[in-house]
Amino acid sequence: MACYAVIDTNVLVAALLSKHSDAATVQVLERVFDGQLVPLFEEGILAEYQDVLSRPKFRFPASQVQALLNAIVLSGLPVSRISTGAELPDPKDLVFYEAALARDGAYLVTGNQKHFPAEPFVVTPKAMLEVLDGLYK
Repeated sequence: MACYAVIDTNVLVAALLSKHSDAATVQVLERVFDGQLVPLFEEGILAEYQDVLSRPKFRFPASQVQALLNAIVLSGLPVSRISTGAELPDPKDLVFYEAALARDGAYLVTGNQKHFPAEPFVVTPKAMLEVLDGLYK
């Protein structure tokens, strides 16, 4: 049984910056790579990933950024976001929230829960791992 989730950009940044393989953000990405977690995306999300991960301050190699984006597209599922009219603290986050609503039972994995409405499907990386552990045990 596949589990679907929109992964907020901050989770990707934290995973790529982490020096600890047991970090929740790193583990979330590993679950994407092993097929337990199917990332949902749409063009606005991919553009945000590209923009943020390419920022000079992070110093991520372009090849690493492109490989990650390719992996998300190849292992993921494109969706069309559901327009909600929700007002979020950062309007750029709306695409992530609305994309998560496009598939029943999908999650939004973020390190910034306060940026989104308090919904059961908006979870931290650690909580996402707990969901996956419950599905795959």
